[in-house]
Amino acid sequence: MTIASFHSSPLPEREPDIRLSDAPAATRARSGPSWLRPALVERSMMTADGVLIIACGTGCTVIYHLLATGAVGRIDVYASASLLVAINFGLLVTVQHGYRLKTITNLPRSWRITLTTWTGVFASLLAIAFTMKVSDEFSRGTTISFYLFGLVALSFWKIAAARWTTRSLRTGAFANSKAVVIAEFGLPASSAAMMELRQHGHRIVRTLEIRAKDLGSPLLMSQIGPSFDELISYARENEIEHIFLLMSWSRQHAIDSILDGLKILPIPVHLVPDSNVSHFLRYPLVNAGNTLTAELRRAPLSWKERALKRVVDVGGASIALIVFAPIMLIAALLVKCTSPGPVFFRQIRNGFSGRAFRIYKFRTMRVSEDGPIVVQATKNDPRVTAIGKWLRKSSIDELPQIFNVLKGDMSLVGPRPHAAAHNSEYEQIIGNYAFRHHVKPGITGWAQINGYRGETRALELMEKRVEHDLWYINNWSLALDMRILALTALRGFRQSQSY
Repeated sequence: MTIASFHSSPLPEREPDIRLSDAPAATRARSGPSWLRPALVERSMMTADGVLIIACGTGCTVIYHLLATGAVGRIDVYASASLLVAINFGLLVTVQHGYRLKTITNLPRSWRITLTTWTGVFASLLAIAFTMKVSDEFSRGTTISFYLFGLVALSFWKIAAARWTTRSLRTGAFANSKAVVIAEFGLPASSAAMMELRQHGHRIVRTLEIRAKDLGSPLLMSQIGPSFDELISYARENEIEHIFLLMSWSRQHAIDSILDGLKILPIPVHLVPDSNVSHFLRYPLVNAGNTLTAELRRAPLSWKERALKRVVDVGGASIALIVFAPIMLIAALLVKCTSPGPVFFRQIRNGFSGRAFRIYKFRTMRVSEDGPIVVQATKNDPRVTAIGKWLRKSSIDELPQIFNVLKGDMSLVGPRPHAAAHNSEYEQIIGNYAFRHHVKPGITGWAQINGYRGETRALELMEKRVEHDLWYINNWSLALDMRILALTALRGFRQSQSY
């Protein structure tokens, strides 16, 4: 058996059975400052949030009172309240893992946590202050300005923190924890896990690579004995903090043998997921009794998110019904007076989980197709009435779907529901089409505000619509819904694709 001691020494012409070496250049990390560790950075982020919140609370108090009354006011009361807000905000963000490096660098998630937590803390503390009859101590102007300026300041701080953290991770600034890797031959140079370890605090200083045939041998430890002993000595002398095993999880005998050989070292040993297992471990891990499972597919929205979306739907639809009632009444009269037939057009559509429901629209055609064959409206379609053309162009024909939202069949925002005939057709030819039914359909949606609405003359147009719908489902947030509603209000009367 051939043993090569260190990567710096010349390699033999034949590939060695075992290689004990310094970390490959591709995975070697530059050590950051000794004090710069992920845990310290995470605690510093929480402290910075607290200082920023207290500064905003105190600053808003001073500025508002100077402008309103010409006096500073009771700073001590507002400073104490700001401290209480900062403590509650920090604890709640910590519970949601908001100060983890991976969350800090995920700006959309960081913003979402910040917005919901900031709003929740203010709502809770104001409710407590009202219940305890101490709300008179606080000026409404100061409280509102504190909420708004605090939220803006936190948002800008999160952007700066995300950029700095991302750059630091990329350069390996957090790589201060010395580690060694025991791996199957060739894996350290090709494994993405090595880069992940380097970025998230581990400095790989030595690797022991073992050929596949030896990992499968029952005499593994006797074959790698000298190199293994040298690795243990190196770990003792250089204060190694972690050992990572990088090999196929199917090599149970090799893993058990190496783990038994490492028991002499008081160092944590980690088994890195192989390429097959890591594919599934990207999904959330969920406890099912005493069994740990990888949730390969979750409900697109949690029950809390569905409840929040439903509250917004009911509230928004109720307001919309009041605001648009005069327009809807005029539209109904115009439809009734200009062509024979009912005011409303009702058609079977597929909603959440594929369940059928009847959608309401103002009738804009001389026909009411609702069967196995439904022909889409086209430009200058002779079936469209004169008033119907205007209703479709302005999207006023969609307003009766407010009733669908109040009934619970639809949401204000979501993938647009298609006629049942079209639904069955596209499910057969577009692979991911069925995923659109993982949320309630909407009056408006992400695809619609991006121009994918109306007639779909080519399959590629429907595929792009589905692509946008799936992006919306996978990236849903209350802020995204608000953005879509705002853009719909701005663009709703300028849709060239509506015939």
